[in-house]
Amino acid sequence: MDKFEQLFAQYPFTMTDEEVKAATARIIADHFDENNNAEVWKQCLNQIDLTTLNGDDTTEKVAHMARCVNVFKQHFPDIPNVAAMCVYPALVETARENLTEPIGIAAVAAGFPASQTFIEVKVAEAAMAVAAGATEIDIVISIGKLLEGKYQEVFDEISEIKHAIRDAHLKVILETGALRNVQNIYRASILAMAAGADFIKTSTGKIAVNATPEATYVMCTAIRDWHEKTGQKVCYKPAGGVSTTEEAVQHYTLVKELLGQDWLNNRSFRFGASRLANNLLTSIVGQETKYF
Repeated sequence: MDKFEQLFAQYPFTMTDEEVKAATARIIADHFDENNNAEVWKQCLNQIDLTTLNGDDTTEKVAHMARCVNVFKQHFPDIPNVAAMCVYPALVETARENLTEPIGIAAVAAGFPASQTFIEVKVAEAAMAVAAGATEIDIVISIGKLLEGKYQEVFDEISEIKHAIRDAHLKVILETGALRNVQNIYRASILAMAAGADFIKTSTGKIAVNATPEATYVMCTAIRDWHEKTGQKVCYKPAGGVSTTEEAVQHYTLVKELLGQDWLNNRSFRFGASRLANNLLTSIVGQETKYF
């Protein structure tokens, strides 16, 4: 038995896709209503990585987003600001130069979104993004290698990038919609945490299936199991496809029930979203709001 089979043997996960779907639905049915209120909506807004990851992104678009963050409190004094901005590496410097609020600057890197490039390129891009001002780096796991069982290569890539970005937080995207079943999602979660991920994250938002409640159930179960065995607290980020207030509250409910109060803050739990912020603001304010 190689070291990765030994690792996975320490974290047995025997649920089927159908069992995960049923358990997820049960938690949401039992607890959604108690969390569907303005205070939770505000908390969810405070956990957003305000994101723009489009091919037509410009310096002006990112600068405008930063200015909106900077003056948010003037418009909404009773609502907490977002947690971070998330942009492509080439636009990190623009975000840094325009942000005055003390929030994070996240950059996708390492061949985002497919992760199909050379490890040297992945490491260099992540390190360069940090040098430009990123405080958080979001990378995509090598999905093909993971599905082939090349666990050592996947582990080494994550570890090398983690070392290269030094004190910046590393978010490892599993691209759960491409992993085929809950067993692969759970194994990918354990592997990413073993390699040094500070966060594990569902999706890129660039494929058809993104952050589902079922993926949140599996990944939070893995985080809980990892924490119980190692004492290490790994953080969680559902991203891609979480755009409505209802969807945000569903994920919040699952995190609350599976991980507990210690994760219900923007240091430990984020949403990757571009549309969610305005939809949460609309729910909080009580009328359609398109601020960001």
